[in-house]
Amino acid sequence: MHCVEKYQNNAVTLLKQLISIKSFSFQEDETADTIQEWLKKNNIKTERQVNNVIAYNKFFDPKKPSILLNSHHDTVEPNSGYTIDPYSPTIEDDKLYGLGSNDAGGALCSLISTFLYFYDKDGLNFNIILLASAEEERSGDHGIKSVMPNLPEIELAIIGEPTLMDIAIAEKGLIVFDLLIKGTSSHAAHKNLNNPIIKSTTIIEKISNMSFPKSSKTLGDVKLTVTQINAGVQHNVVPSEVKIVLDARVNDNYTNKEIYDCLKNELDCEVHPRNLDLNSSSINESHKIIEAANNLKFKKYGSPTLSDQAKIKCNSIKLGPGDSLRSHTANEFINISEIKNGVKRYIELINEYNKIFY
Repeated sequence: MHCVEKYQNNAVTLLKQLISIKSFSFQEDETADTIQEWLKKNNIKTERQVNNVIAYNKFFDPKKPSILLNSHHDTVEPNSGYTIDPYSPTIEDDKLYGLGSNDAGGALCSLISTFLYFYDKDGLNFNIILLASAEEERSGDHGIKSVMPNLPEIELAIIGEPTLMDIAIAEKGLIVFDLLIKGTSSHAAHKNLNNPIIKSTTIIEKISNMSFPKSSKTLGDVKLTVTQINAGVQHNVVPSEVKIVLDARVNDNYTNKEIYDCLKNELDCEVHPRNLDLNSSSINESHKIIEAANNLKFKKYGSPTLSDQAKIKCNSIKLGPGDSLRSHTANEFINISEIKNGVKRYIELINEYNKIFY
């Protein structure tokens, strides 16, 4: 029987290494190198696609179904509120500070340790594949979506994100819309009945009052949020147009295209979606992984935030140590106890799933 404590401590050690390396989206080559070297030291061969690192369990059998353990090793850039060095892993009491510690380094390193725990375990009813992926924070072209077609068919994916080790059985989809309100440019001293800024206030009010009737049991309502407005160059010139960015979070009762069609028909402006591919995702509660989770008394919920779940088509759950409320905040941290519990609970879940899998 493997000693779980060793794998818990290794997860913390690896996370400290990764924090010390800048790994913004599209610039993850050094963290990919570090992860490959870490696995190599444990006598595990890896494959690499751009900055995505892939490994297979020792007794991989193509006749068996496969489960995927995935999290990302890219980070956002640190915001201006940091009062500590974001690249210096600092421990105070139970807290490990550093950029990417919570999102999603804690989950990533816990999953890597979990993979190591099961790597040479014979007799599993399924294969285990590890994918440390890139470009998640920017939804890049060379992240998980580019890797999935090259992997064996995946029966189940466990996506590592900070969920307080509660299982997200569904997550909202995302559409970012660029709205364009056109008007007539003029001198501010002259009367203008086609001022696009005035027109935009009516559109914003309409957006704030819009509702979609089909609420979801797990994900609640569709949510629309205006996040950016851009217009004008100087005080005495009425601009010819106003640009608005609209963030739409979509539940599992609508497709992204349905939301787009509705907005296109309802709003008196140009509506341009940046992407319609990031639909909501969910797993049937009759799936065996949910039975295993229930046996182990995992809490379940619907997640309002997006992850790489949206980019894969197989059954998946989102689960990991840390708290999403800390993600992208100044002085980001994760509790070391959360990482250790994450490793323990991942191992328990996979063992339980193996028991009831057929």
